[in-house]
Amino acid sequence: MEQQAKTRISRVQLCEEIKPGPSSIIIFGASGDLTFRKLIPSIFTLFKKNLLPQEFYLLGVARTQYTDEEYRLEIKNKLSEEKEDLYLISKFIEKIFFISGNYNDDSLYSYLKNRLRYLDEIFKTQQNHLFYLATPPNIYLEIIRKLSNFELIKEKNNSYSRIIIEKPFGRDLKSSNELDEELHKSLKESQIYRIDHYLGKETVQNIMMLRFANIVFEPIWNYKYIDNVQITVAETLGVEHRAGYFEQAGLLRDMFQNHMLQLLTLVAMEPPASLEDSSVRDEKTKLLKTIRPFEKDYIDEFFIRAQYKKGKINGFNVPDYRQEPNVNPNSNVETYVAAKFLLDSWRWSGVPFYLRSGKRLKRKISEIAIIFKEVPHSIFAKNNIYLEQNVLILNIQPDEGFSLKIQAKQPGSKLCLNTLSMDFNYNEFFKFKGPDAYERLLLDAMVGDQTLFVRSDAMELSWKLLTPILEKWEEDQDKNLLFYEAGTWGPKEANELLLKDNREWRNLDVEGEFVNVF
Repeated sequence: MEQQAKTRISRVQLCEEIKPGPSSIIIFGASGDLTFRKLIPSIFTLFKKNLLPQEFYLLGVARTQYTDEEYRLEIKNKLSEEKEDLYLISKFIEKIFFISGNYNDDSLYSYLKNRLRYLDEIFKTQQNHLFYLATPPNIYLEIIRKLSNFELIKEKNNSYSRIIIEKPFGRDLKSSNELDEELHKSLKESQIYRIDHYLGKETVQNIMMLRFANIVFEPIWNYKYIDNVQITVAETLGVEHRAGYFEQAGLLRDMFQNHMLQLLTLVAMEPPASLEDSSVRDEKTKLLKTIRPFEKDYIDEFFIRAQYKKGKINGFNVPDYRQEPNVNPNSNVETYVAAKFLLDSWRWSGVPFYLRSGKRLKRKISEIAIIFKEVPHSIFAKNNIYLEQNVLILNIQPDEGFSLKIQAKQPGSKLCLNTLSMDFNYNEFFKFKGPDAYERLLLDAMVGDQTLFVRSDAMELSWKLLTPILEKWEEDQDKNLLFYEAGTWGPKEANELLLKDNREWRNLDVEGEFVNVF
């Protein structure tokens, strides 16, 4: 009993979040959409949960002209719209400050340096600074160079200076390497936090727990038992207000270079020696090195790209991509990609990984489906009974959790079989909504844990893998660019990508069935 009590206490302690020491967050782009929609609500939630230290302040930096009080009022109004507690809001905004200026102006950084010195002394934050660049990527380097010139990111004594940057991390291998080289002129890798918000989701973090904390899965997590893996990230939205960015990026850059490949690494990597950030990221990098490169002449056999045409989403008419505001009417930018990846490793020999992502699809869903092989010999075959393959589904959104589909007897005759789904839902089981991805990642950055952030070598490998595809598509222009009706699951050619391997995409309309949904 005493031992059990110790175990219970230990588990309680394990589930407690690590509260960071004295910290400050400085947000560049503090008047922008990302800040008000994601960052401020996430930081406020950490404040509500008492996960921010007493020695904390937030300093916003932007071109927009605000006084401290005007900026606080703006934040108060935004949080009040979400029905947050007014008393907590008032205590939170006491820790918020603002300065304005042009990002290329030395006077801004001179003022910033003086303001930080003053706030550090008032709040006793020990000169610990976390800079968040919530700005367009094309001004990252300008800001970092200025911060370096004014010695604002130079770590000294026992204080830290860290920088969070948002994707995209370049647009191809060459530009990514140039960006990385410039970053490392001013920063050590331990100071750079390349954020991928998908990695902050509870279900994504649970992949490692599911694999490496349960002996039941690891022995069958290989080519002997797994037939294929399908990763789907589908959105019903179009490009919305991001047309300017999306026209320059396209879906392969926007989703595959980061989110999709990061999900693949978590599913396929070898067990790390420990949960230390370096150990986990080492294994992810090793996995990326096993992905078979794509030869230029055979890219069309492994990749499908398409663009949405007009259609209906949830009963509402939506336009062609080319008719969206601020989109080139002759645009060749892809809004959908389906691909087949092969891994040259002992564990995954012969197991294809099918990835697909797109906009204006039939349903919003992100999932990873581990599809197991058929039984080697069916004793039910003489009775013309088809046994569906077992499937482990990791639901990333909208309903975070996982489910296991197995065959079981249904009440009736002795041959009455049916697919049984064993479902786990985070919100239903734990009776509370898990933390937002940005909460998790901001907290990790303050405590110096880089596990859920993208390392330099992994970023380079992903660009090395995908740049030949991007180059070919740029050469081809509209050649082999397919189209699909909005509100469907994509072009029929995406289904043919699997049919030639005698496989099919999971039907996300009727879970558990494998049918042609096009």
